Amino acid sequence: MSIDHKQRVLVVDDERVNRATLAAVLKDDHQVILAKSGEQALDRLSIDAEIDLILLDVIMPDMDGYEVLHRIKSNDATKDIPVIFITALNSIGDEERGLSLGASDYVGKPFSPAIVKARVSNLLRFVRQRKMLETLAGRDGLTEIANRRTFDQALEQEIGRSMRSGQALSLIMLDIDYFKQFNDHYGHARGDEALKTVARVLTQTLHRPADMVARFGGEEFAIIMPDTGAPGGQEVAEAVRHAVVSLAIPHANSQAHPQLTISVGGITLTAFSSHTATQIIQLADEQLYKAKEQGRNRVCWSELVA
Repeated sequence: MSIDHKQRVLVVDDERVNRATLAAVLKDDHQVILAKSGEQALDRLSIDAEIDLILLDVIMPDMDGYEVLHRIKSNDATKDIPVIFITALNSIGDEERGLSLGASDYVGKPFSPAIVKARVSNLLRFVRQRKMLETLAGRDGLTEIANRRTFDQALEQEIGRSMRSGQALSLIMLDIDYFKQFNDHYGHARGDEALKTVARVLTQTLHRPADMVARFGGEEFAIIMPDTGAPGGQEVAEAVRHAVVSLAIPHANSQAHPQLTISVGGITLTAFSSHTATQIIQLADEQLYKAKEQGRNRVCWSELVA
């Protein structure tokens, strides 16, 4: 297998000999990236979106593995990456703590190379299958609505159709208010359930088959509404905002409302607009940012006349 097609494994351990040993065990089948501290690992994750799996030591100076894992699982860009703890700590309490924070597996030191290879291969097989299914189905693996790739394709098509037909096109961008605080307070399992519930109510609120809701990324969603002018778009935006509030999901750490809410930004384009999909998304995002600036749990809208 060429290096371009090997799955990428990040090994995090402050001991050079451990890093070298794990790299030697995995390098034939996987692309191995090394980090000697928690900070270095987080820095690498911030610039590398292709990491498939993390092997993480628990006992490290400055920032231990538990804190590194907490930060990984608190970041929407990295929270779905499986993490295997590799540690000399072997009590049931230590293992339970790691698993409760979101670790996928636990390997004790001194480790068996064969066991490490087997557990890495098992987890990477699931990662590969999940990515293949998401790509083939065009669906987000968690919420089961359209994923970002499907959204991008649909928006390009609808822009072209709008230009040909002379009909308006509206786009909504929305995200869950203070979602990081929600995850920190209630845990990531509850956060995932909230994302699935919001996705479901967004879908249920749309009544036209041509309208499409997608998970744009993290806690952000998008809704494409063909043949929809500004009044109709704003009506849908207020309807989905109200529907989320009506779920009455407690959010103790929100500064906007004691229950889960969303902020919504929208843009309506008239026919023959020369704007690209990227520009249109940016315009809707600007309205979303205004909604947040004005206190969240509200709708901001703009109409772009060609």
